[in-house]
Amino acid sequence: MILEHKGITIFYTDHGKGSAMVLLHGFLENTSMWDAFVPTLSKKNRVICIDLLGHGKTACLGYVHSMELMAEAVEAVLKHLKIRRSAFIGHSMGGYVALALAEKNTESVKGLCLMNSTAHADTPEKKQNRNRAILAVKQNHKTFIRMAIANLFRPKNRMLFSEQIKQVTEDALKTPLQGIVAALEGMKIREDRQTILHATPYKKMMIVSKKDPVLNYESLIAQLKNTEVKLVEFPDGHMSHIENKDEFLHEIMHFIENI
Repeated sequence: MILEHKGITIFYTDHGKGSAMVLLHGFLENTSMWDAFVPTLSKKNRVICIDLLGHGKTACLGYVHSMELMAEAVEAVLKHLKIRRSAFIGHSMGGYVALALAEKNTESVKGLCLMNSTAHADTPEKKQNRNRAILAVKQNHKTFIRMAIANLFRPKNRMLFSEQIKQVTEDALKTPLQGIVAALEGMKIREDRQTILHATPYKKMMIVSKKDPVLNYESLIAQLKNTEVKLVEFPDGHMSHIENKDEFLHEIMHFIENI
């Protein structure tokens, strides 16, 4: 389905009835990453999947897609659907967007799951890496994408999930150059939102992978100190929905049932 927003189109899907779940994909992904899970999740819930700005079938909105700007687009879809409160599940960048939305409008959130994501802002080193990535994207975005996707998986899993990596890469290659750069710029300037893990009343869960090549395991665990956030640990890489597919679905269903 398509929604007009600030002169651009936002693509989303809407399945099932019941309590609302909003699934937000990560960088270089789109709503298709959730295809394997929607049939099961939508049996008892209303499941909304949204292509974030500059990804999938959603157009770009300027040269920097801040997490706040992406959150506004998500809010526009939910307002259009007359959904007041939702549980949010965000993979990587999708988690950053969910945090930005939660900071702006706590009342709209009834559950928050950060999946291979973090409440921390980028470190100075990470910001430098974003700048290098932007340069690499501008030189040859297809080469950048092919390398970036494979590097999200635990090294020993790259052969095991070669077909899935091929499909994710094909989907990612449809992401426009402007969308890639705008997202990198937006992630680079995002704010630290650890307070949301401490000071919000709704249920929260963080899915952490011990061999995540993108996020530091110890840093993620440290964020949860003195919080009531449920910790779920997987043994593999950044792509829990592929590398730990069955376990991921089990944990998400359990989380939703207990909100």
